[in-house]
Amino acid sequence: MPQRALNDDVLLVASGDLRPAANRTCWPAQAELESSLEVALQREGRTLTRAHPLDEEAGHGFIDSQRMGMDVFASVPRDAPLIVATAAWQYSHHVLAGLRRHRGPVLTVANWSGQWPGLVGMLNLNGSLTKAGVAYDSLWSERFDDALFQVGLWRWLNGQRVEHDLSHVRRFEVGEVDEEIRSVGRGVAKELAQRMAILGVFDEGCMGMYNAIIDDELLAPLGIYKERLSQSALVAEMRIVTDTEAGAVRAWLDRRGMTFHTGLNPAAELTDAQIHEQCKMYIAAVRMAERFGCDAIGIQYQQGLKDMTPASDLVEGLLNDPDRPPVHDRSGRLIRDGLAIPHFNEVDEGAAVDALVPAAPGQAPPPWWVGGGLLWPFFADKRTLLPPGDLLGTLTPLLGVGAAACFPMAAAALFGVVVPAPWFPWVIVAALLWAVFGWHVTVGSLRG
Repeated sequence: MPQRALNDDVLLVASGDLRPAANRTCWPAQAELESSLEVALQREGRTLTRAHPLDEEAGHGFIDSQRMGMDVFASVPRDAPLIVATAAWQYSHHVLAGLRRHRGPVLTVANWSGQWPGLVGMLNLNGSLTKAGVAYDSLWSERFDDALFQVGLWRWLNGQRVEHDLSHVRRFEVGEVDEEIRSVGRGVAKELAQRMAILGVFDEGCMGMYNAIIDDELLAPLGIYKERLSQSALVAEMRIVTDTEAGAVRAWLDRRGMTFHTGLNPAAELTDAQIHEQCKMYIAAVRMAERFGCDAIGIQYQQGLKDMTPASDLVEGLLNDPDRPPVHDRSGRLIRDGLAIPHFNEVDEGAAVDALVPAAPGQAPPPWWVGGGLLWPFFADKRTLLPPGDLLGTLTPLLGVGAAACFPMAAAALFGVVVPAPWFPWVIVAALLWAVFGWHVTVGSLRG
């Protein structure tokens, strides 16, 4: 089939966050990315044109709602070559409706930078587009003048697909797996289908991550069902937790050697009051998981929750460790003593299935929930995401990076230390490895 060169004009859209403060904070990085893209296209004799203007009053040029995205795409020619540029976290549903019906070539582009998670935002959008069956190509770069980017851009501008090295990827062949391991898998699947499991999903899809939602029709044959919960109910449950109960959780953490670097400014530092609220959230989450019979739960620290409570990171870490503070229900009964309550971060339902499948229902948690151990289907190994000792205090705030800019009540969720910008890409790489290979931070590993 003859290849068609694209028109000289290439349109650009920029999907942004739902939070005005995050969009304003990240806009300079987005503007720099777009300027670099404009120069790169000029080198190829093409013109880059924004499909929506900068909003001077709002202080940014992002598409910041699904409605705005629909309105923007209403004026975008459906066959136009289109670049979706991402330099920060973005809500994919802002542009997904327009991209679903777009018929022209689509290129998603991100900057490789430690300042804001543009690459992660692009990967989230890519996952959503893949799930929706929308064809696209992807490129990323640090300066947008390297050979890999320029060759990829030239190919896309000339009607060709962007090619990436996929030599490390191979198809999974069940027949290559040892029969003993397959037998274990069949046994877990049979028990799961017989007993069935419940995922407690707090405000499904509220982060715009269409790719993180697994349809019920796909989960049901596995014996997995969802209990759709509201984050407002979590806040209501927190209000019932007493100060004495929350104080007991904090005292348990202190006795076990957990170190908190606290300050007095709640907008920029972790405070004792915020820790106290997180302890209440932890108790509330455990009680709700038990009340609804959830085998795992997922909380999204977004939307209204971010405006009402401190960040949920400490809560999530505690839930994922069987060595956690004890929680009693209102009648005084101890809830799941010695067992983790798996938490799937940001309600990523794919991670939820990963958490359930290896753990035979009703049995002890799998090895990776215990002290950072990792279970492979081929061999046993033990690893932890973070090193023990003093380095921990200078390396990461455990997802608290940039929290003050995007979450007014979050501060730095666990450690009052900000990761230096040049290190952040490696933090992202570590997080991706964590997601792929099952690395988990536990209270035990944090203690070293």
